[in-house]
Amino acid sequence: MELMEIFDNIKETRKLMHPYRSAIEVVTTKLHNIDDELKCENGYSPIHNIQSRIKTPQSIIDKLKRKKLPITLEGLNQLNDIAGLRVVCHYINDIQYISQLFIMNEDIQLIKKENYIDYPKESGYRSLHLVVKVPIYLKTGVTYVPVEIQLRTISMDSWASLEHVLSYKSEQPIDIEIRERLKKCARKMAEVDLEMQKISQELKK
Repeated sequence: MELMEIFDNIKETRKLMHPYRSAIEVVTTKLHNIDDELKCENGYSPIHNIQSRIKTPQSIIDKLKRKKLPITLEGLNQLNDIAGLRVVCHYINDIQYISQLFIMNEDIQLIKKENYIDYPKESGYRSLHLVVKVPIYLKTGVTYVPVEIQLRTISMDSWASLEHVLSYKSEQPIDIEIRERLKKCARKMAEVDLEMQKISQELKK
């Protein structure tokens, strides 16, 4: 079925996006439960904040075009990031620990894991990406819905947000020299992350 036809109908669009909204609620609840349990045990909350979003119809269509996929339900089902969450943690170790506890949930299916913390992107971008499928219970039965989760530290998130504004929303083209300076900023912020983590560990001792 053509997506354009669905997206022209508000009711049909809401119906199509409902499983993705439900999937975000499931993942958010699981993450909050992990955070609350760790806070009860250790008196420390590792998650700074959680943000979520669902791609807009136009964003979905644009991505299908970029990936040269059909603008149909079959094409949409090949996208794993229609539902997305950004989990901002205090320290690098928090990211690894939270992700491990989350994946241990028996009803979570891990589809893909990309470690851009140990292996940053060429731009300097750092984050841990998980693509998972979570069960959603509809009146027609259980369906597994993909969700992309990005886990970052506060400094990683700050760099990514500012780099996005500078690179994609600037009226001026970004030349090689500017990109190198952005990468240098990313390296410095990574050093700060490590130092802050060391300080935290020393204080806990």
